[in-house]
Amino acid sequence: MLHEIIIANELSITPKQVSTTIALLDEGATVPFISRYRKELTGSLDEVQITAIRDRVQQLRDLDKRKEAILKSIQDQGKLTPELEVAVRGAETMSALEDIYLPYKPKRRTRALIAREKGLQPLADFLLEQNSGDITAVAEQYLNEDAGVNSVEDALSGARDIIAETVSEDAEIRAQLRKIFMESGFFVSRVVPGKEDEALKYKDYFDWKEPISTAPSHRVLAMRRGEKEEMLYLDIEVDEDLVIPKIETKYIKGNNEASKQVELAIYDGYKRLLKPSMETEVRVLTRQRADDEAIKVFADNVRQLLLAAPLGQKKIVGYRPWISYWL
Repeated sequence: MLHEIIIANELSITPKQVSTTIALLDEGATVPFISRYRKELTGSLDEVQITAIRDRVQQLRDLDKRKEAILKSIQDQGKLTPELEVAVRGAETMSALEDIYLPYKPKRRTRALIAREKGLQPLADFLLEQNSGDITAVAEQYLNEDAGVNSVEDALSGARDIIAETVSEDAEIRAQLRKIFMESGFFVSRVVPGKEDEALKYKDYFDWKEPISTAPSHRVLAMRRGEKEEMLYLDIEVDEDLVIPKIETKYIKGNNEASKQVELAIYDGYKRLLKPSMETEVRVLTRQRADDEAIKVFADNVRQLLLAAPLGQKKIVGYRPWISYWL
């Protein structure tokens, strides 16, 4: 019943209308059939509302399946806690759910994982606490030639790698950055050097910059086509002054040598891990948004064509096709 309530609130209709529509869809009824011949059951919902119910309930069901898969994965690792289970089950979007799962997701051998294998996790924890103390003396305790930690800088570098990955997997930070990228980021396109003549159909995008939040679907799709055809370079730019302070506010707790190491790790984590990840997400989200808008425009145009008078401005009194048969 939870799905019905969520969808009813989003569409401003009753849960009974939603549950009845879902039941009809599950039985195999099509959207046009329900809208035309089951009005008495759905409360006269139109095709747009029924389509919205169909798509939204599928999203919610997919979200539920993903939650169960994630809970099983974390349980198998022996890391599932009551608090974590509540967070997973309470995630309202796929992005939020994946952010929660990211620290527990099986990974390839990252720099942070290698550093942990070298026994540098306690050093990273020490730096994150940012207590006063000689970080060189502390780092010397983790020197291990057999593990490849031959100098203080090797130890600190490995600890920074761990901190960078920790920052990049922080669900709260990722949510904040996702919002900044979508609201304050820019699409920047440039022509591939040497392809100016071949790419003439994309000449408007040879040196183009536009806010992500307001870029219309046709321009987004055009730039992506140009990139796919290797005529354009398409980048996503965000002012680092909007991003780095957000991360530092959460992780910088002092003004000492340990804090400077954390600052270096934050910048590395953003440039090497967070920024590419956010760019990928923005590309996916804007592509989905552009596709949805393009489909809507196409549907509106087709609807107008189908509703237009077949003979234009000419008046039609009546038409009986069987007359020609008798004649």
